[in-house]
Amino acid sequence: MDINALKAFLAVAETASFSVAAEQLHLTQPAVSKRVASLEEELNTRLFDRISRMISLTEAGRQLLPRAQRMIYELEDIRRSISNLNGEVNGRLTMGTSHHIGLRRLPPALKRYSRNYPEVQLDIRFMDSETACSAVLQGDLELAIVTLPTEPIANLTTRPIWHDPLLFVVSTEHPLASCRRVSLADLVSYQAVLVAKGTYTQRILERALQPLGLSLKIGMATNYFETLKMMVSIGLGWSLLPETMTHAPDLKVLDISELQLSRTLGAVTHTNRSLSNAAQAMVDACLEDAAPPRDGSQEEDLIRG
Repeated sequence: MDINALKAFLAVAETASFSVAAEQLHLTQPAVSKRVASLEEELNTRLFDRISRMISLTEAGRQLLPRAQRMIYELEDIRRSISNLNGEVNGRLTMGTSHHIGLRRLPPALKRYSRNYPEVQLDIRFMDSETACSAVLQGDLELAIVTLPTEPIANLTTRPIWHDPLLFVVSTEHPLASCRRVSLADLVSYQAVLVAKGTYTQRILERALQPLGLSLKIGMATNYFETLKMMVSIGLGWSLLPETMTHAPDLKVLDISELQLSRTLGAVTHTNRSLSNAAQAMVDACLEDAAPPRDGSQEEDLIRG
């Protein structure tokens, strides 16, 4: 069975379009149609229904889809394993990350990585952490640098890289901003602007509040922390933000001793697939960026403090 024909089939199945599939594969549309037709002829069955401009899988196509995906993933895994033997760091690295990590954590590691490994073609896709983990599971991404899941996920391997404290913040004009100490009961009586329900960060907060019998009044939700920061600064509610974002003149960090929250940022890979040298080098670059200075300067600062 022709591998290129299978790739064409998968691209059409995923995009529901021969033209979009052709763009993804860097082929002409007739070339994609020819490959799919060749596969249909070999299997002696139609794989797609073509009604007007709508493309959908036939029952045979639905049966073939997961098998074709496994075949392609296995082939890519074989190629990575063989390529890794020479020790070279090159090829294409398809990875996902969240907007927050891409803006505030990755830049130093990416700068060093691109300088050290110029032969790697980086394909970085920005998405929610939950979506990125699913994409690693499905084989669409080799690596994700994201907020790590709050619970283990079958067939996913996680590697902690950054500890990310989360702080409760309000606008400097919020009624709670003038209080020396704020209780959780006081906090949740006001409207919040938070990340969307179902995200790993939201789960951390909900699980911490659940034993206390406290519920949230959520006014608005977005998965973009920069937008949340703006909403807080103009007085739309309190929020829970990464510590790295709380140093702003229009924000007040609340002193809530009852609850100290944090999350872990790190690398997510598929447990049963080989990691390319390029992906391993990216993880190492992030770990190096997160490591304390080797010259002892951090230890000196702690002693002086």
